[in-house]
Amino acid sequence: MRVMTEKALNDAFAGESMAHMRYQHFADKADEEGLNEMARMFRAISYAELVHAGNHLEVLDGIRSTSDNIQTCIDGETFEIDEMYPVYHATAKQQDESGAVRSTHYALEAEKIHADWYKKAKEAVDRGEDVEVGDIQICSVCGHTREGEAPDKCPICGASKDKFRQF
Repeated sequence: MRVMTEKALNDAFAGESMAHMRYQHFADKADEEGLNEMARMFRAISYAELVHAGNHLEVLDGIRSTSDNIQTCIDGETFEIDEMYPVYHATAKQQDESGAVRSTHYALEAEKIHADWYKKAKEAVDRGEDVEVGDIQICSVCGHTREGEAPDKCPICGASKDKFRQF
């Protein structure tokens, strides 16, 4: 693929991915405000943006074998842990941006768990096995990720047990 086309598709993938997530959050807000049809519209268009992003990723050859896909996840999580979030967090602290300090701390702590999970999953998949996980609990406040029961209190943000979503 030619460089300009590849860059354009990568930019389009990023933009469509962000739109998908943004519209999901907009839908949640519309639900909170009792605007159920608006929320439905946000979610529908969000899905279209997800389709667009997936089409771009496929053309970019960004979906490979599960083992390769897991390695992509490991590489991404490791970059976030070692480079991205420490710099973002330090910048937020230096500029006294408390919301950004909090959100980058939450993300960094959760990403460490995600990287470990992906490493274990890659080992299983590379042995020809599926990964074994029990109930997965995600804190809806900070993204803390754990297997099994939700804790009474989130170890990262202190949110109560009812803030965890089970997968």
